[in-house]
Amino acid sequence: MAEPVVTEPAPARRSRPTGTGPGRVLVAVYGLFALSASARAGVQIATKFHEAPLAFVLSALAAVIYVVATVALARNDRRLAIACCSVELLGVLAIGTASLLDRAAFPDATVWSGYGMGYGFVPLVLPVVGLWWLRRTRPA
Repeated sequence: MAEPVVTEPAPARRSRPTGTGPGRVLVAVYGLFALSASARAGVQIATKFHEAPLAFVLSALAAVIYVVATVALARNDRRLAIACCSVELLGVLAIGTASLLDRAAFPDATVWSGYGMGYGFVPLVLPVVGLWWLRRTRPA
């Protein structure tokens, strides 16, 4: 009679901090976008706020989300990072669509207008990569 085959259970996948390995590049890109979006929104609000107040306030909101996402990813705060990446993705899609449908409301480019066209569409791709990374490094 053949002996039963005993298989070892698969080792539990260990959680990987979000800001390590390739996550460092993600944190760096988020940090770069936090800096550039903050600078752009600051200049737009300071010099031409009267031209498109809604667009420039939304640009400042994007900057805040990038700052918080950078800190959340660097500190391995998964819940906050998921919230930021999700809000960012929804914002890029909503504002990108709105900016194409009502160009008068967005006379000057913002971070998320045109789906981030002025930034090489990185604002559209970045939250997807962020959510993918958070899923890949999640605890078992």
